[in-house]
Amino acid sequence: MRVNPNPLPDLLAALGNNQQLINTDTQELASGLRINVPSDNPAGAAELVQNAAQTSTDDQFLRSIGSIQAELQTSDSALNSVTTLLQRAITLGTEGSSSTVNASDRLALAAEAQGIQSQLVGLANLSYQGKYVFAGTATEAPPYALSAASPSGVTYAGNSGVNSVTVGEGFSVQTNLPGSELFSNPSNDVFQAVEDLITNLQSGDVAGISVAVGEVTSASSYIDAQRVFYGNTLNQLGAQQTFLNSATTQLAQQENTIGGADLPAVITNLESAQVSRQATLEALAQTQQTNLFNYIK
Repeated sequence: MRVNPNPLPDLLAALGNNQQLINTDTQELASGLRINVPSDNPAGAAELVQNAAQTSTDDQFLRSIGSIQAELQTSDSALNSVTTLLQRAITLGTEGSSSTVNASDRLALAAEAQGIQSQLVGLANLSYQGKYVFAGTATEAPPYALSAASPSGVTYAGNSGVNSVTVGEGFSVQTNLPGSELFSNPSNDVFQAVEDLITNLQSGDVAGISVAVGEVTSASSYIDAQRVFYGNTLNQLGAQQTFLNSATTQLAQQENTIGGADLPAVITNLESAQVSRQATLEALAQTQQTNLFNYIK
């Protein structure tokens, strides 16, 4: 029988291994991950880095989508209010074109129409998170202002540019329609139509009022048609949001598959390592009292 006369180095090495296992299991238990440093699994760690980068990118796209959706919904709501005001203007014009209405009544109708014009300017100057959404790309200042010097009674200080935001790999969406296209379109100028209605109500030109009512009706229909842009864009964003949410769920599942710890197994291993460590400590204590005669009795 061969007896190791000096088991101390082996016991110390075993104790070190046990402590390393305990440390590893404790860290996995605390983090829920089996890859806590690259050396745990270099290939798996590299996959987790790529996974985290893609997750961060998708999360940024989702935040952008949320912000754009809110802006588009706010803009569309404003345009809905525009059409409501234009319908009221049409009603005023219809009343004003009646032969039973006198000059005084038409002046009162014209005054209300002027109030509508002011409200329309307010809606066209809608701001969202500090940006004027109908100003094209010149979003830092209100695009519209009342002006007696302008034929339409309103001036436009924005531009015809459009903004777009990337919401996916190779996928971007236009986020606005400029006021020059919505309100000041040469073929359907909202402000010009209302201004013509005001002028003819003030002058009492019944034929002119009827023509102006037609202009306002056309402008209202045009605004309604432009709202399709907001609906279509919101639908696209909703579909992309669903896709990205699904992608982030898959990435989370992949992350768990690659680096997630098997907690029941970790607990079992930890308990086993602790038992082994205690046994090794007891063996170390006994070596201090052991000699060759203990082995050959």
